[in-house]
Formats: sequence, C-alpha cells, structure tokens
Amino acid sequence: MGRLDGKIAVVTGAAGGIGKEIASAFAREGARVGMLDNNEALLKEAVASVPGASALVCDVADRAAVCAAIDGYASQSGGLDILVNNAAYFHYGLLTDMPEQVVDKMIDVGLKGALWCLQAATPHLTARGGGAVINLSSVAVSVAIKHAAVYSSIKGALDTLTRQQAVELGPQGIRVNALAPGPVVTPGASSVIDAQGWETRRARTPLRRLAEGADIAQAAVFLASDESVSVAGVTLKIDGAMTVMGY
Repeated sequence: MGRLDGKIAVVTGAAGGIGKEIASAFAREGARVGMLDNNEALLKEAVASVPGASALVCDVADRAAVCAAIDGYASQSGGLDILVNNAAYFHYGLLTDMPEQVVDKMIDVGLKGALWCLQAATPHLTARGGGAVINLSSVAVSVAIKHAAVYSSIKGALDTLTRQQAVELGPQGIRVNALAPGPVVTPGASSVIDAQGWETRRARTPLRRLAEGADIAQAAVFLASDESVSVAGVTLKIDGAMTVMGY
C-alpha cells in the first residue's frame, strides 16, 4: 500500500530537478501524476521515467493555458487531489541592474503562475472533498543571499500566499503548505555551482549535509498524504538548520 494510493496529482516545473523528483516519489507512493512544464522535449523524457505519468505541456504564466491543462487532466483522470507549485524562473543579479523583462518573467512564473494553478485546481480539489496544495518556497526568504533580491522577494510573497490560501481554502478541506529547501544538489544547480561552492554551502550547514532532490520529495509526500491531515499554513524548512545558524 502506497501512502498516496488513489490520489491524483499535478506537479509543475516537473521536467527536471526537484519537480521531477517529487513526481517520481508521488508515483512510487501510488499516485497518478500529471507532470506540467513548458519544456516539451525535457518533459517527454521525464514522463517516460515516471510510471503512469502524463505530460502537460504548459507555461504557468499563461492563465488560460493553465486552466485548460489542469481542467483537461482532471477530467481525464477523474479529479484532482494534490497540486504542487514548483515552477520558477531563476535569474540572479544586482537589484539595481535587473532588466524589467526579467523581473516580469520571474513574477509571472514564480508568483502569478502559482496563483493561476491554484485557481484552476481549486474546483477539482473541492469536488473531491478537499486535498493538498504544496508551494515551493526557499530559505532565501529567511536569510539574505547575494544577488537574489528579486528571487527571495517572490518566494516571500509565495510564503504569504501560502498562509492566505490555507485560511481561505481550509473550510473546503484543502490544506495548503510550503516547502523551503536550502541548497539542493540537482543537475541544474550543479551547472552553476562548482565543487568548492557546494563545499562552502555544506560547511555552513550544521548537519554538514546538503539536501538532494529526493529529500524534498519525501517531505512533499508527507504534506500530500493523510499523515499531515492537521497541517496547514506551514512553511517547512529543509535546510539542515542553515537558517538557524545564519547563511
């Protein structure tokens, strides 16, 4: 018996990294998973590695496309129980130099995209008697990270949105929580962080261990399952106590 047997989920930003890990973990625990991403080629590869998964090619910044994709998947699958808002657009740089179009894209994907997905998913979650929404936040909300002012501001807004969603949707049986990873070793992150960079991050972590995508995925399984039936409005840090010590 899997912890998510009979559940139907949508995971955004699922073509790689943490999103793919979450989708894989959900499938192993018995859920049917719609993997949503705007990178069609990478998404097809990812879906092929997740048993029973479906590819939803969609840009979360496009509200109409999001509604069509989630409505279509829920209708095809018989409903929806879980939504994971993982999609994000990353760009680090000096706050004073950030181009308008880059800031707009970061907000459109990372914040507005999460809201559009929630709007699309809520009727389906309600129809099933409730469900779980998991937003991907970051420890950048709690500590200042060099050149990450826009990114951390968006994640801070997502934390606030999580609390608001938990209060507004709780009466409908919808539990909304967030996960806030610290540095996570993924192929994408390793393309911009070298071995010395990872070692520096590991040394700043009291557990002396960096998280991997699978660690975040297991926390997502907990928040998506009935094991967390009384947990709502929480942002769970997965950072090895980094933010307790200070970045």
